[in-house]
Amino acid sequence: MQSHRSIITVTLLTYLVVIINQPNDISAFQRNDFGCRTLRKKLSLQNKVAMKMSSNGKGKPIVFSQDLEKYVGVQNTSNKWVDLSVSKDELRPSATLTNGQCFNWIPVESLAPNDYIVNYVESKSTSPNKSAWGIHDAKEWIGCINESVFQIKETDSSTLFKILAGDISVNEAKNILHDYFQLDISLKKLYKSWSKDDNNRMARIATAIPGCRIIRQDPSQCLFSFICSSNNNIPRITQILSRFSEKYGNPIIDVPCRYIVDGEFERDSFKLHSFPKLHSFEDATEDNFRDLGFGYRAKYMVKTRDLLMERGGEDFLFSLREKSEDYVQDELIQFHGIGRKVADCVALFSLDQTSAIPVDVHVQHIACRDYNSTFIDSQRSLTPRVYKEIGDIFRERFSAYPGWAHSLLFVAELPSFRDALPEEILHEMEEWRVKESEMKAERKIKKN
Repeated sequence: MQSHRSIITVTLLTYLVVIINQPNDISAFQRNDFGCRTLRKKLSLQNKVAMKMSSNGKGKPIVFSQDLEKYVGVQNTSNKWVDLSVSKDELRPSATLTNGQCFNWIPVESLAPNDYIVNYVESKSTSPNKSAWGIHDAKEWIGCINESVFQIKETDSSTLFKILAGDISVNEAKNILHDYFQLDISLKKLYKSWSKDDNNRMARIATAIPGCRIIRQDPSQCLFSFICSSNNNIPRITQILSRFSEKYGNPIIDVPCRYIVDGEFERDSFKLHSFPKLHSFEDATEDNFRDLGFGYRAKYMVKTRDLLMERGGEDFLFSLREKSEDYVQDELIQFHGIGRKVADCVALFSLDQTSAIPVDVHVQHIACRDYNSTFIDSQRSLTPRVYKEIGDIFRERFSAYPGWAHSLLFVAELPSFRDALPEEILHEMEEWRVKESEMKAERKIKKN
């Protein structure tokens, strides 16, 4: 009964967040029949999703580093931590894996289970530090790359890894991670270049948030993952994709975990799957995707899959790595559910398009506040022309890898990184927020 109450509470809170972010003219709180029907329909859908996400009635599984160590010891006694030999200036997984460019890494709790209970349950303190995506601020993660499972650990001076599953050698694993994190690109040199291009804000952010890289994902995985990103939040995207992988991916490893039940731990495990290959869901229907929680995006999954298969499948996407930025965007927006922003996300995060700038309202605000205020003054909508103009602000400002530079500026805006920023930047953010509110109020008065 208690778990059902928790599900209903989470459902109501989730729905309130959705409603708050809806335009006023479609608010489900309107006092008419349409509003009431919309409210009941959305609550019903959210409740079904919540029940699926908590089908075991135990809540969210917690993966502990201590349990993984014992597990690996049983599975492969020769498996030890391997140093990637990369400095913190070149790679910080905590700034790279948690900023919304990928959704396949599960945080691992480094505290001992008993300490976790004391700190976060018995003391009734707040949960572990949250990132912008609702994932606690971990220093370890596990995740799949292709058909292998890695454990990644961030230390004060470097990044370590273990191979939890996969028929690969240590050298092969190093090569996979080297390519995934694009370690052949000197981030330290890029930070220095960007700081010269913008010796004010970027220079201070670069000092505060080191090691924030763009990863090189599998293009198909990136494409279908970002179809889920529209009008969605990262925890839910992760859950949907996890169910998608469970249904159509290959089972690779049983991950030991624990659930908190009545203030105590209950041991369990869950199966980690690889991301599905195109052929594995070639017969999936729209209803199949809806059952996994894709909602209205189910039709995009089916139509994009079909078009991609017509174009040549995964090989077509890999071929885009050799094409120009404009060509890649024009090709990607042909797929259903892929607008210009999502196309640029896929291009930047998987297709080697280092000048791609995913533009949304948040990026527009960064451009207006720091580089060109005319875009907020005129309140121009993101037409293709305006979209390109905003992207060009970053491309013209940063001479090298402007897509990477833009991403670092975006990461600095996330709540989870506020503690890392200098006080003066936080003050500037607040000043701009107040100014922006005043400008919007003035425009509203003029409009009326």
